Amino acid sequence: MDFSMKEYCLGNIPGICERQAEQFSAYFHMLIDWNSRMNLTAITEPLQVAQKHFMDSLLPMALIPENASVIDVGTGAGFPGVPLAIMRPDIKLTLLDSLNKRIIFLTELCAALRLDVRCIHARAEDGGRRAELRERFDIATSRAVANVSALAEYTVPFLKVGGASLMYKGPQAPDELASGKRALELLCCEAEIHSFPAPWGERTVIALTKQRPTAPAYPRKAGTAEKKPL
Repeated sequence: MDFSMKEYCLGNIPGICERQAEQFSAYFHMLIDWNSRMNLTAITEPLQVAQKHFMDSLLPMALIPENASVIDVGTGAGFPGVPLAIMRPDIKLTLLDSLNKRIIFLTELCAALRLDVRCIHARAEDGGRRAELRERFDIATSRAVANVSALAEYTVPFLKVGGASLMYKGPQAPDELASGKRALELLCCEAEIHSFPAPWGERTVIALTKQRPTAPAYPRKAGTAEKKPL
């Protein structure tokens, strides 16, 4: 039986409308088309894309306040940012990635889906020092980017005080969080783990809430966060 991305999304994503289901369908087809020419994703089977990319991206949607400014750091092919923008048109989304050809794809994707999204080509360490981006966002998201210590250094500088960095993780989240304790102290964050049951695997989101402004020393220069974790 042929798989219909639109019908699957309509039947499995709570609160979705027909237009949003059509956007997910268009997203899937553009993703597969562009993936034939550049490396965007290893997951290409329709059901797996629907679950492991689209629905997975939406798991912590309730943690994002209404009308929040959101930056998706290391967005890659647009996950989790674009699915969140489809389902939450109230948010103001910025997609940030270090590879310009991915930004070209995302710019064309968002135009095709009629999403009002800003796409920026920059490394997280450089973006976090830019005046127009530093401490400007309510929420930062990151998925399949790095460990907690590095991710905290990548994402927290973008946040306003009181904002939250949402890190998409699997069952290893508690261990990662324990190993990143010093980074959280230096970056003035408090952590909470949220678990989400999902048929495609055990999923957790680590939410780091920023308590005080980020010290001028962070983020350090490009490449340092992973080579010399805090």
